[in-house]
Amino acid sequence: MTQAPRDLPFSHADKLFIGGEWVASSSGETIDVIAPATEELFVRVAAAGEDDINRAVAAAREAFDTGPWPRMTHVERAGYMKEMARLLEERAADVAYIWPNEMGILHSTATAHAASVSGLYKYYAGLATRFPFEEEHRTFSGAKVGLLVREPVGVVGAIIPWNGPISLIAFKLAPALIAGCTVVIKASPEAPGHALLMAEIAQAAGLPPGVVNVVTADRGPSEALVRHPGIDKIAFTGSTVAGKKIASILGGRMARYTMELGGKSAAVIMDDYDVEAAARTIAAAAPDMTGQVCASLTRVIVSRNRHNQLLDALSAKMGKVQVGDPFDPASGMGPLSTARQRERVESYIAKGKADGFTLGTGGSRPAHLNRGFYVEPTVFGHVDNGSAIAQEEIFGPVLSVIPADSEADLLAIANDSPFGLNGSIFTNDIDRAYAAGRELRSGTVGHNSIRMDFSIAFGGFKQSGVGREGGIEGLRPYLETKVLLLDGMPSHRQKEAPDA
Repeated sequence: MTQAPRDLPFSHADKLFIGGEWVASSSGETIDVIAPATEELFVRVAAAGEDDINRAVAAAREAFDTGPWPRMTHVERAGYMKEMARLLEERAADVAYIWPNEMGILHSTATAHAASVSGLYKYYAGLATRFPFEEEHRTFSGAKVGLLVREPVGVVGAIIPWNGPISLIAFKLAPALIAGCTVVIKASPEAPGHALLMAEIAQAAGLPPGVVNVVTADRGPSEALVRHPGIDKIAFTGSTVAGKKIASILGGRMARYTMELGGKSAAVIMDDYDVEAAARTIAAAAPDMTGQVCASLTRVIVSRNRHNQLLDALSAKMGKVQVGDPFDPASGMGPLSTARQRERVESYIAKGKADGFTLGTGGSRPAHLNRGFYVEPTVFGHVDNGSAIAQEEIFGPVLSVIPADSEADLLAIANDSPFGLNGSIFTNDIDRAYAAGRELRSGTVGHNSIRMDFSIAFGGFKQSGVGREGGIEGLRPYLETKVLLLDGMPSHRQKEAPDA
């Protein structure tokens, strides 16, 4: 029951947003965005060329170097951000409509997420009065006053992936704006709709020209953004392979960067925890966004003597997930984002079969769906942790159940990965969960469920990234620290004398 077609919820699909204006692409080229449930055209958008990237960076550079935005107070900038939040709330239904049509998320899930994104802009706006952008310090320099000030890093290139654009834009744009940065958002060619919508919101909120710029581009022009000397920092979410290349480019000129990269997160099932309960929790989360979530618990590690019981329980529950149209309320999982992504997931399923691992459920395309980029929820058992399906990020609904010989082996297997983004310890003992959680080399460790809290921080160890997003930790990468050593206190910090 694909939702009836409706008008596109953005008005300038054929344009780029540069310097506060909607402009034609210099390349004259376009990108077709295909709806993953129907394999039909959802929208055709303008494709930025290298000249457009240069124009966008120049606009952001001018807005930062000579414009009012970085010279406003934090409270003044917060006012614009609160208006952006209000406008985003008004357009939550548009966000929820775009999302399934670009990457296959269930419409019900998209609706729930869309309602919460505005809170990120409100949160960072609230830091205008709570975060110490300027602090007085004791100084041994001979100066009378030492001030540590935190200033905007400059022009930010925000490179957004296709799986969760509206949220991942917010985790970059909101802290950048309150810091005083200007931004070039580079949208994914597979999912540009949320970026175009945010450009409309920035324009409607009255942000000065050049503060927010939005372009959609493929790899060549995207690399031009990374290489551009006018970019002070790149904020990237995407694959580890792409992240490594970006980091190598930026290292040549010591440009700043934060990266949220891939994951192969472990669910560690301790011997005191009920197998059925663990299977129920893991299976409930695995179909979220069709497994296209970097933090998904895709390696399920359990004692060897309980392996078969967990494999059977997990396979039974995953096998019952109803795969179907993302707009159908009865669907428990939608399609993958693109034909290329389905091919990737299928190639890993083929590797699992070729390696002789036990196929508990799935492993094929759903028989009842003859179009759309669908794949069955899949569970493999008796998986070797050194295999491709256990070591490489699949980015689809494919779980590996891995047997361990002891509790120490459980944690050793969990840490035996190039990634370290997320993980969870399943145990009834809180102290045991804490101790095991401290042993895991992972940016987040949950207890008895997949858990993430962007209000605190999110990011990874090892090849899962550099830096953190969310919370105060997500603001710091958009700031440079400066020390001022003065012969007196500046007037704005002088306290009024008490009344006589």
